[in-house]
Amino acid sequence: MSPDFGLTWGDPDESEETADALATVDTTREQRQQAQAEEVARQVEAAVEAATPSLSKIPDPVAPAGDGPLTVEERERRDRCEEGIDLLNKAYYIAGKSLDTMAVGRLFRDLPHKEDPARCYETIEEWAWVEKGLRQSRASKLRAGWELGEILAARGYDAPLGQVLELVPVKNAHGIPVAVGVYELVVKSAGAAGVTAARLREVVRMLPGDLALKDEDPMEIAKTLQGQLVAEEPGRAPAPAAPAVPREVRQSVDRRAVMLADRLDRGRIPRGELMLHLLRAFADDQDSTVFDAVLARMKEAGPE
Repeated sequence: MSPDFGLTWGDPDESEETADALATVDTTREQRQQAQAEEVARQVEAAVEAATPSLSKIPDPVAPAGDGPLTVEERERRDRCEEGIDLLNKAYYIAGKSLDTMAVGRLFRDLPHKEDPARCYETIEEWAWVEKGLRQSRASKLRAGWELGEILAARGYDAPLGQVLELVPVKNAHGIPVAVGVYELVVKSAGAAGVTAARLREVVRMLPGDLALKDEDPMEIAKTLQGQLVAEEPGRAPAPAAPAVPREVRQSVDRRAVMLADRLDRGRIPRGELMLHLLRAFADDQDSTVFDAVLARMKEAGPE
């Protein structure tokens, strides 16, 4: 039998009150923690909802409020619409990566064919067309462009699929850093807002056939490419400056450009785009119409 030394921990009633108080504190703490957790969950849910694209967030088409500057409400509607349109520059590389992951892992291989359930899909192209309505050419472009699109987006550029596809041959031949370097080069010369698929295509065409770059930094690659593209051949005299275009010629070109825009149902045609088409027509090996016209005019005018 244990000895009783007569030790107690105070009044029994007092001990019970202390225990009740501690239990109340624990309950209050748990309630406070639960409330905080619920508030955090609500904030996260609200943030996810705000960031999630939704058709309901795009305002319905309505007539303009007037002919003058946009109202505050109209500017807000325009911002929402621009955000929705910009989703195209993200959706393609998200879809492309998804298709690539499906294709590489053959994640479609146990899915019953929608039109022939007795068998499963055999290729990603078959699955994409039957299940998602994506033609083979479209699926191939999405798969080819997603990685570059994702990297350019991480560098702060909203490069649409059409621009990225101009760089895919560079990526395949020289690697991703060089392809990104070409994009950086065009940004450097034209500004981010001036980057177009046509500009990228022209720069890609100008790249030397024996291009060899070891640098992994796209910005340094862009500098190297710029030096290679503008370098003059040793011993060659500088090219003479192009003669100034007479005012009447500029006016005539502008008038014809307006006529061309009307025929194409466009608002305006930049001179750069017009010049690009003229040069392509002049260099066309299959149709010498423009070349012959220039030749005849130069023969008639004689040396400048």
